[in-house]
Amino acid sequence: MYKAFLIKYGEIGIKGKNRYMFEDALIRQIEYALRRIEGSYTVTKESGRIYVDTEGEYDYDEVIHTLQHVFGIVGIAPMVQIEDEGFDSLAKELIAYVDAVYPDKNFTFKVHARRGRKNYPMDSMELNKELGSRLLEAFPELKVDVHSPKVNLYVEIRQRINLFSEVIPGCGGMPVGTNGKAMLLLSGGIDSPVAGYMIAKRGVVLEAVYFHAPPYTSERAKQKVMDLAKQVASYAGPIRLHIVNFTDIQLYIHEKCPHEELTIIMRRYMMKIAQTLAEENGALGLITGESIGQVASQTIHSLYATNEVCTMPVFRPLIGFDKQDIVDIALKIGTYETSILPYEDCCTIFVAKHPVTKPNLKIIRHSEENLSEKIEELVKTALDTKETIMCEV
Repeated sequence: MYKAFLIKYGEIGIKGKNRYMFEDALIRQIEYALRRIEGSYTVTKESGRIYVDTEGEYDYDEVIHTLQHVFGIVGIAPMVQIEDEGFDSLAKELIAYVDAVYPDKNFTFKVHARRGRKNYPMDSMELNKELGSRLLEAFPELKVDVHSPKVNLYVEIRQRINLFSEVIPGCGGMPVGTNGKAMLLLSGGIDSPVAGYMIAKRGVVLEAVYFHAPPYTSERAKQKVMDLAKQVASYAGPIRLHIVNFTDIQLYIHEKCPHEELTIIMRRYMMKIAQTLAEENGALGLITGESIGQVASQTIHSLYATNEVCTMPVFRPLIGFDKQDIVDIALKIGTYETSILPYEDCCTIFVAKHPVTKPNLKIIRHSEENLSEKIEELVKTALDTKETIMCEV
């Protein structure tokens, strides 16, 4: 019976004179998402309301699932839209709606009427009272409960009249494309896909970089990262994934630097390369999945040493999260099962048995002097030979 959906947004509503820009961005994201599924859909806005209208056959569950992946939507209300043909017609339509949606009428309810058109001859309180009365006459088993009803019936008087009683939660956030672009350091682990999801949820367009180390890491590991990028893209929109061959850089660092410092120095060069890619592609920041103290490279001291090579902001949305917090989000967004597949993104040959947890920046810099000019040549080669893949659903 539903041919339209009311799209509810949250903080977009407090954007003042710029609100229309955020609304338009949300409409573009909804249109893009719906293009991926069968059916004909039209997205419109009207005085602070966004509607999705359907034409012909469509898969209701698929539409809901798709809209729940669009950042900026806080609620999806399947609704019936009717023309304003007077109060008696409205009451009949509401009775028909309740009869169709709720076969069992043994429940409590409350009517929430709202006038978007103040010239309607009845005010909201009158509408609530009179519509409630008509419903009780039609279905004597119904009961009114204005404090904690089982069913809330919403009636919005606008150019047309909207009837709905269910608001399905969306994922919230801000529409992608309203807050610039950032480069995600994406591995095959649990954390970095969640970090990308969280930053994209604030309206940021994502690009990503993955450091591949053949033959020490397999093509399955590479495919795993591509799959994770596609899963994040189901929320964030298309993600350009830059695959950088890091093997020669890792081997050279392994040869020239103290083993307990390998992780920090390799991480510093990953950040340098990621920043170069970000600058080349118009990104204004880097995103990592680091959480304080989770591993040796994520202590405060290690993060300080790693961050020192970057001049652009590094966003770490998981910085204060416990591992279980991160796992819970990964399960919710569907990346967890892929992340735990046994295809490592970093070979154990490059991981020190006893990595330094409190690196001294002066000592790290001194160790990097052993790398000479060859390291810059290796970095240039890695950038020149990178592979770029568009990941989208």
